[in-house]
Parts: sequence; structure tokens; C-alpha cells
Amino acid sequence: MGRAGAPRLGIDLGGTKIAGIVLDPGGGTRAEARIPAPRGDYPATLEALAGLVQRLEAEAGGPCRVGVGMPGSLSPATGRVRNANSHWLNGHPFAADLGRRLDRPVRVANDADCLAVSEAADGAGAGCRVVWAVILGTGVGSGLALDGRVWPGRNGIAGEWGHGPLPAPRDDERPGPACWCGRHGCVEAWVSGPGLAADHARRTGNTLTAEAIAAAAAVGDDRSKKTLADHLDRLGRAAAVVVNLLDPDVIVLGGGLSRLPRLAEALPGAMRPHLFADAADTPVRLSRHGDASGVRGAAWLWPPD
Repeated sequence: MGRAGAPRLGIDLGGTKIAGIVLDPGGGTRAEARIPAPRGDYPATLEALAGLVQRLEAEAGGPCRVGVGMPGSLSPATGRVRNANSHWLNGHPFAADLGRRLDRPVRVANDADCLAVSEAADGAGAGCRVVWAVILGTGVGSGLALDGRVWPGRNGIAGEWGHGPLPAPRDDERPGPACWCGRHGCVEAWVSGPGLAADHARRTGNTLTAEAIAAAAAVGDDRSKKTLADHLDRLGRAAAVVVNLLDPDVIVLGGGLSRLPRLAEALPGAMRPHLFADAADTPVRLSRHGDASGVRGAAWLWPPD
């Protein structure tokens, strides 16, 4: 069951929750639901997904084409999940297993790729050929949409930007904080929410969340202002590398940290000194669909009829 004309059903498979949506041809919501995610249990995850699909199809009135956004990615070599922080998915042929369980083809992509596709389809990147979507949250990732379609790359790692090294590190940024991937000084270890909080704690001795740091800066705390300024500088350096390489039509920011005050507005200026161009006007926009971008993008993995 993957034929054209059927509604698109998207699933956002997170570590603690699973969201689902059915979109009509114009992108309107026909049905939606959210359930807890079974943690640490791969067979239970497949059963939860199958139950959610059945529930949504009953509400939508018939079978759908199913797309899934997930942490990590599928290896082109083996078809198995790799690099997922939902570790119970790793090493399993997730797309094949879910397809057999649902008795139809299933399209699967990284959750950052789904953000890119969603915002390219009818969001902050609508009308743009090359959309680079960045997730700033507990982790850092990014995805690419070209002409409204996911661009995974030859090895399925296009957009794996969070686990490259911070560009042009200062002496006090070497070797950089340890990252869960086993390296030091990764972009994610610096500019994620936990990375920002850890940087503040190292400098001040105060353990605060990113949101609390932003709140303190808003009422004039100089140390919190310095933490946010350093975060913006690092994000600007890291993003400029991608703009120099890819020169996207738009950068779309998603994830909880993207809502830091003035971050989207200030990022172009933070990138500019590092861009190899006499003039650069790459727009930076917040995701239009917010938390729903991932699940909507999963539905849009099936192209227009």
C-alpha cells in the first residue's frame, strides 16, 4: 500500500513520545494523536507504531502512505539503524521491520531531514530550492531539503553537522568538552542546550539551564550575557562553514534552543565575518510549524501526487 492518492501519515518517533498526523493533499490536518514511547524495547516500539497507524487510519477513514522521522539514520550499506540516541533502535532493520508489520512500504528519514522537508513544503522555507534546517536542543543536528525532497547524501549522512569540530577554536576552546560520540569539541558539545549550560557552569560555577541563563541575561546578569554571546559566536562560526560549502537559500531553526531571544535575528551577523563572500544575505528563520515540523515532515516524505 504505497499508491498515489492515499493520504500521507507521518510519525515522529521520539525517545519519550510518538506523535502521528494524517495530512490531506493541501497540508491540512485530517487526524492526529500522541502516545508514550516504549523506552528500551524494540519489539514494543514496532507494536506501538502499528497501533498508532491503525488508530489514525480509522480516524482518517482509510489506509495511508506512512513516513517516519526518527533519531539516527539508516545505513545504506545494511539498512540498519545507526547513531540513534534511542539506543534500542540501533542495529535493527527498522524500515523493513515496520514495513512488514504494516504490510506496505514505509519511508524513513532522520528527524532533522523531516524538519527540512516540512519547512520546505509549507513552512519557513516554502518556495526555496535549498533548505538547510538546524535542530538546536538537547542535541544538535541538521537536514537538507532540495526542491522539497530529502537529500540524504551518498552515505546517508548529509547534515551530520553536530559531530564535526567547532571551527577556528580559540586557545581556551581546545580540546573542547567531551561529546557522547567519543570525540572532543564537537559542535553539539558547544551549542546544544546542555552544551550551553555546561559552558556557563565551567565559567561561573553556577548550574543553570539554558532557559534560566537566558532569563538571567534578560534582567542584566553580565555573566549570563557573556555565555549567550559566546554561544552565538560559536554557532555563527559553525554555521558559516555550511553556508560556505552549500550556500543554502534559507536556514530554518528548530528545537527548543532556537527560541532563545534574538538568536535567529543575530545569527546572520555572527556568520558574516566567516563567510567567503563580499556580500551575504542568507536569511535565518524560525520554523513555522514548531514542534509539529518533524511529524509533518515525515508525512511529506511521500511526494505530491
